[in-house]
Amino acid sequence: MTKTQLVWRARNAITYITLNAPQRRNALSLAELRSLRDQLIKANTSPTTGRVLFLPPFKPSVLSKLEQSHANLVDHKPDDYSWLVSARAFAREREGLPSVLVLASQGPVFCSGHDLRELRALPPTQISETFRLCAEVMSLIRRSPALVVGRISGHAIAAGCQLALTTDLPIAHGDGTNFRLPGAGLGLPCSSPVTAVSRRLGNARAFRMLATAEDVPAAELGDVVRVVHGGEDQESRVRVLDREVERTVERLVGMSPQQSAMGKWAFWTQSSLTGRDFEGPDGAEVEGAGGDGYQDAVEWAGRVMALHAKSEDAREGMDAFLEKREAVWCGSVKL
Repeated sequence: MTKTQLVWRARNAITYITLNAPQRRNALSLAELRSLRDQLIKANTSPTTGRVLFLPPFKPSVLSKLEQSHANLVDHKPDDYSWLVSARAFAREREGLPSVLVLASQGPVFCSGHDLRELRALPPTQISETFRLCAEVMSLIRRSPALVVGRISGHAIAAGCQLALTTDLPIAHGDGTNFRLPGAGLGLPCSSPVTAVSRRLGNARAFRMLATAEDVPAAELGDVVRVVHGGEDQESRVRVLDREVERTVERLVGMSPQQSAMGKWAFWTQSSLTGRDFEGPDGAEVEGAGGDGYQDAVEWAGRVMALHAKSEDAREGMDAFLEKREAVWCGSVKL
């Protein structure tokens, strides 16, 4: 662990979520999946109140509840969603929790996917538990209010590819890192992993990966994955990767934690608006505009922007810009 990582940990700015089975190519055994789930829950559980704080479901109708939560705060009647719409409430509820998570592993393989030797020997009930747990881990990453940076060192295979591309900001070294969905060649198509891959890479490229089980070098994913280059050997390439991870984390730590969380929720929610009916600000069903959903998304996101603008951190950010000074966010950590 670098000196920078130690400083970040000491100040509660970041937490590392780690895969700890390099001798087994960081395969997602039942034990490893349970560990990842527990680490993610712990990183989002208040040490003072014990409250578990994850983003609400990515459903447009939830926005009405968030708007009501802000109105309730104005009336001094906080509710279950108050922590997400108010920077002060966010800082209070998440005191002692990290503002950024880094998903990382050790060894030449980031994650080789499910442990096939274990999976082949499991009874049916534990096979179901394995895939249920895997889905839960992916959901917890997506719904983590603390943005998740993926440190992809080595191959990301099958469910490991899903894990890497589920992180908010995946970063990989361009040499020796491949993404692969090999299940078709094993008679076990990667139907679950391709859910994340298709959402990040698009349907055409994801289906090719699913159908052919071909390697895709990290360098070919530079439009989706932050790819770094440099270093003459494995040790120096790892240093190059770590420097980029540190640079990204430092930038994220400088943002408003509450507004980053709200922005993450809003982004993934608006991306699912496709012109169907949804719930309006008064809770009544609204007829969608049809088409590709752009008009609905713009109007919906306008309501989100109004919530953003009412946050204490938004006012602080605008004041800091106009006064030509650095913003001081509610509960922020300065490095």
